[in-house]
Amino acid sequence: MFYVYVLKSKADASLYIGETGDLKRRFTEHNSGQSRYTKSKMPWHLVYYEAYRSKTDARKRELKLKQFKNSYTELKKRIFDSLHET
Repeated sequence: MFYVYVLKSKADASLYIGETGDLKRRFTEHNSGQSRYTKSKMPWHLVYYEAYRSKTDARKRELKLKQFKNSYTELKKRIFDSLHET
């Protein structure tokens, strides 16, 4: 399986969108400072993920969300409560 995921920083509430074939490993990397893009905003918590059988499908979805247009806006509406839990 391949995953598209959304992390939320506990430091400043920013969001990070990623794609991986091993969600547990990647989440651990984000929270241990092994990702240069996310280490300055640790710790992170997982607020959402989608699973795909195809890596190509997961990558397309990640890129669509990272364009920060309608797909991203609609996702944020759909997971509103998850984004605003303490």
